[in-house]
Order: sequence, then C-alpha cells, then structure tokens
Amino acid sequence: MAVLKIPYQDINETLKGLHIQVVDSLDWCAYNLPDYKNPRQMYYDLLPRIKYKNDPPGVELIQSVPTLFENNYWGVSGMGDCDCFSVLTLAVGCVHKWKQRVVLCGRSHDAPVHIFSQVYWEGKWRTLDLTARLYDTHRHYPLKQFLEV
Repeated sequence: MAVLKIPYQDINETLKGLHIQVVDSLDWCAYNLPDYKNPRQMYYDLLPRIKYKNDPPGVELIQSVPTLFENNYWGVSGMGDCDCFSVLTLAVGCVHKWKQRVVLCGRSHDAPVHIFSQVYWEGKWRTLDLTARLYDTHRHYPLKQFLEV
C-alpha cells in the first residue's frame, strides 16, 4: 500500500495505518538503505533526505517508505509529516532488529498531536524524531504515551 489517505478518525486508526505502512516498507528498506551500524548513523543519513509538510486538512496521510522517497504524494521526494517519518524510522529499525517503541505526544491523552519512535541503544531509549534537527532530541509536550512495538 503506497499511500494510506483516510479522513482523520482517531489515533487508533492512525496507529493501524502506521503498522500497515511499516510492514509494507520492510523489503524496500532492506534493499535500498545502508546497513546502519547504529541509530545515530541512521538518523543523520535520513535527516537530509526528508522534508516536513503537514497533511492536507482533515486527512491522515501515511506514506510507506518507498512512496515517501519514490512516488511521493506531494511530488517531492522525502516530503511528509511526523507519522510518515515514524514509518521510516520504525521500518529501518525493524530491518536492523533494534528494540523500538512509539511515542505519542500532546496536551491530552485523547488527542496526541505528534508521533515519533525511540530505539533502545546502549542501555537507554534514544529518540528518533526526524522533525528535530538533532539525534536523540524532541520538542517538549506535557504528555507522552509509550507504545511498545
């Protein structure tokens, strides 16, 4: 499934779409991205390849990794939002068999506004938020929910 474009319903539907797109991205990531030695190397290799753009109003757009880079909804390679970038980091992490989790952020548990992944590396959870410009950092949100992958 190249692009999952649905009217925004709730976070549970978004998480189902995220899972579908990660699974659909595994082979592409295994054959088209480097064999990263660690999450930091992966982060800084992917960061210049992506460009942030909000979803269309009222739509939840979740792109698989091949779509993000080769057949982008916006017509610009690497253009997507935080859930597209989470698909990317989660798929690459799965290929490398890294222990991961999803982080939902916001001002209330009912309506998260941001998502990213974390990887357990060298005894600590490391943040892979490609909307941040530095590895292992993220913007502050009052509430965070952690979902094991």
